Amino acid sequence: MDWKPQAAALARAAVRPSSPWYRPVVDTPRHLCVPAWFTAGPEGWTRADGPADEEAWARAAYTDRTLVTQVGPHHADQAGPRPVVGSPTSSSTLPSLVVSMLTLGELWEGHRLLDVGTGTGYSSALACARLGDSAVTTVDVDRYLTESADSRLVSIGRRPMVVTQDATEELPDEYDRIVSMVSVPRIPASWLSALRPGGRLVTTIAGTGLILTADKTDDGGASGRIEWDRAAFMQTRSGADYPPQLDELFQKIRDQEGEDISVSPFPVLDVMQAWEAWSALTLHAPGIEHRTGVDDGTRTSWMLHADGSWARAETMPGARTSTVHQGGPRRLYDLLDQIRWYWVENGELPVYGARVVIAPDGTTTLSRGGWTLTL
Repeated sequence: MDWKPQAAALARAAVRPSSPWYRPVVDTPRHLCVPAWFTAGPEGWTRADGPADEEAWARAAYTDRTLVTQVGPHHADQAGPRPVVGSPTSSSTLPSLVVSMLTLGELWEGHRLLDVGTGTGYSSALACARLGDSAVTTVDVDRYLTESADSRLVSIGRRPMVVTQDATEELPDEYDRIVSMVSVPRIPASWLSALRPGGRLVTTIAGTGLILTADKTDDGGASGRIEWDRAAFMQTRSGADYPPQLDELFQKIRDQEGEDISVSPFPVLDVMQAWEAWSALTLHAPGIEHRTGVDDGTRTSWMLHADGSWARAETMPGARTSTVHQGGPRRLYDLLDQIRWYWVENGELPVYGARVVIAPDGTTTLSRGGWTLTL
């Protein structure tokens, strides 16, 4: 495959020519990092084999898009022709977002970088092209991911240090920069311990679209802000897969009468598409699973939580309100309505642009105006 013109086209689409990351994108053969991937379909995820169709391989690898490479414990390298079902657990993130995260890291020559979430190795390859191989360490909890990425990185002439371990545990060295391509519920204390004086970390908060940047402070903590840009990554995991979705609870309450029935003054909201509301709700109540549906013009949303809390809201065709059923120990929809009232009354939600203060133990406090919240 003549990949150089394709990589140059990707660079023009994903990176400004004046960016110091432009050249690394041009010089990195992304297709060799992603020889197989999954595509979504009605029956699940179907494997796409790059070498079997080089035209499709080039089109996928050199378009600014995310390629899912693992679903549950099933990696595309090893999958058969039958679709697999589950949630994505690894991917090659769209290059423009990879570059944005690296740019927020404010990386310069001489910095030592920890790349959290090895995945296919593409972000490490870009970092090596910019900083040099010896300056880059990449870590992932999944041994197959690290071993396959290491092999592919060597094949394209890149040799960062590749480590297999849980990134939230004690880290193997100290770093000037930590840039994470996976999300965390709050900043691990191990990251702060491994961050050198004056160091900087960049990550996203799990279950939100919030990018957090922070610089290490003299007390061993860090301070920074939630960026105005948005991004969402898969969450860190300790095993081969994430906990199963709440299908059993969903089937139980799908059409069930609630313990509480009320009318919300707002129509049904697709929370996962309303990034500010989704992020604010997750900060206040992590772990909510959202589902939506439309039947004969009636829009329905469900909120589910592992603690047994649930909510179902329905907006009839032409209506501006919704009927809400709720059950379990918490009233999840009430939390969402409180956030929506705040949005209406203040014209915005305070999550983007919030100030961030991180204690040495990882306790993270966000604040903006009169609003504050501690993770």
